[in-house]
Amino acid sequence: MEDFLRQWCARAMETGIALLRQMAKSLRLHARGILSWWEHRLSSGKMEGVNNKIKTLTRQAYGYRDEAFFILKLLALHHARIKLVG
Repeated sequence: MEDFLRQWCARAMETGIALLRQMAKSLRLHARGILSWWEHRLSSGKMEGVNNKIKTLTRQAYGYRDEAFFILKLLALHHARIKLVG
């Protein structure tokens, strides 16, 4: 995969098309992470989603007086069936 990525970037740079050249530069900058994902297939997407839900709940919870209730809401967030909007 590394050879393919390197060859693709080289061909994209040779085209002279500005957008392809920009894409090739971006791919070269992030090649290590891209190749690492290709090899291990690990992503932090689910964790980022949970963090986003926590941030949204925190914004919606502004003004809660009971900290214990807020903690219970955080713990129940994983099992929530509703979508948080905000």
